[in-house]
Amino acid sequence: MITISKADHAAQDIQDLAIAHASFCDGTSPSESCHRLPIECLRTPDLIVWAAYEGDVLLGIGALKTLSDGGGEIKSMHTTEQARGRGVAKAMLLHLIKEAESANMTVLSLETGTHPAFAPARALYTRFEFNECPPFGDYVVDPHSVFMTRKLSVLEIAE
Repeated sequence: MITISKADHAAQDIQDLAIAHASFCDGTSPSESCHRLPIECLRTPDLIVWAAYEGDVLLGIGALKTLSDGGGEIKSMHTTEQARGRGVAKAMLLHLIKEAESANMTVLSLETGTHPAFAPARALYTRFEFNECPPFGDYVVDPHSVFMTRKLSVLEIAE
């Protein structure tokens, strides 16, 4: 069974997967078009990193960043090579959407690559109602990037 909880940044398996993610991203886009977070930025106050485990085996990570406009950004989603095709990315994406809604975020956005290696990720995001959009935040138009967004269901609280 897959369980998702806040990641322990100091854990070696988290560090190793963050390095694998960086290597993957760096190998698919030119450096000026690679928007992955440096490992040291995974500990900023506006970012929560989540880890998916099966028992004590790390399967994947995903991060949710709070944006100044009331929205959120999915950052650094990555599944271990051994766990791919097992629904880990789907479980992480659903978890991040739920966390964003719980934090009353109104929109959830992301940047991903155009390289063929990112095709499964783009298909997953599309399946969960993310649509292509113009660059957001500090991003600019880039031929190696696809920007996507999805409106979130924020619960209205009666006063």
